[in-house]
Amino acid sequence: MKSWLLELLTCPQCAIEVELEIFPEKTRMEDVTEGRLSCPECNNDYLIANGIPRFVSREENYAENFGYQWNKFRATQIDRVSSHNLSSSRLLNDTKWSKESIKGKLILDAGCGAGRFADELAQFGARVVACDLSSAVDACKQTVDDNNGRTIDRGEVCVVQANLLSMPFKRGVFDSIHCAGTIQHTPEPEKIIRSLPFYLVSNGVLFYNFYEIDPFTKFQVIKYFLRRWTPSWKIQTLVRFSRWMCYLFFLPSFIMSCIPIVRFFNRFLPICSVHPSGLSLTQQFDLTLLDTVDWYGPQYEIRQDHREVAALLNSEGLNRVKSDKGFVWAIKD
Repeated sequence: MKSWLLELLTCPQCAIEVELEIFPEKTRMEDVTEGRLSCPECNNDYLIANGIPRFVSREENYAENFGYQWNKFRATQIDRVSSHNLSSSRLLNDTKWSKESIKGKLILDAGCGAGRFADELAQFGARVVACDLSSAVDACKQTVDDNNGRTIDRGEVCVVQANLLSMPFKRGVFDSIHCAGTIQHTPEPEKIIRSLPFYLVSNGVLFYNFYEIDPFTKFQVIKYFLRRWTPSWKIQTLVRFSRWMCYLFFLPSFIMSCIPIVRFFNRFLPICSVHPSGLSLTQQFDLTLLDTVDWYGPQYEIRQDHREVAALLNSEGLNRVKSDKGFVWAIKD
């Protein structure tokens, strides 16, 4: 945990912003790797382990399937580890941010997973706080600490384990907030949609990516039939199940992806087929397996209508709100 992170933190249990006190037990260079944070107001203590401040109790961690998933498949989506540019191109295309607008900014990556986007934001020169509910934060820490392929002007990354419904950050501190693929997997999406802008500075930039309400999902009969049970399975069982599903359906999905007239029907297979051009079949299989686990594992899948999300942000006073299927962009004036 780097010293600059402490300036951003406050006690998530207190109604007022309270400066936390730090009690280091082990350090590496200028980082606190083990220790605790303490709130002088309510006397709550928060563990620092593996350089990560931990604000999540076992009872509120409803997403530990994701923790196992991202630790097992940590490198699959990381550009500089897996020799592709899927994450960087998606980040720039989806957010509509330029590399120049990212450099030097303080950015919150809310729902960071294994750190695919937090790492790319740092590669572009941002200072990043990567936050996740689950033990995926340990995978993210390993990702961002990897020295392989770092850019010259790479920014620093701090990783925090926290609940997006009870954030340990002071309000009005982040230049930008990036939240991709997370909102739909929470029990109260509207609350998160409304609350995240509080942490932006004036003129701060907000980006949401989420599962859009889609009429075609009602034709994904096998997926949603199986999802009646799969979220409650042990994650090891879920991974084995997903792997066998991919063994059965990956080759048909690849063939279908090569034929424009039938490519559309890929979405109705019981796997989440991923076939980016330029990647080997092994890489495509690994991405498909990861996304299939991601399909069947989450406890929550609460899809959103982008127009309703935009309306919520407008009601919270954000300006220049734009939306499209699965995306919302806004600025806090």
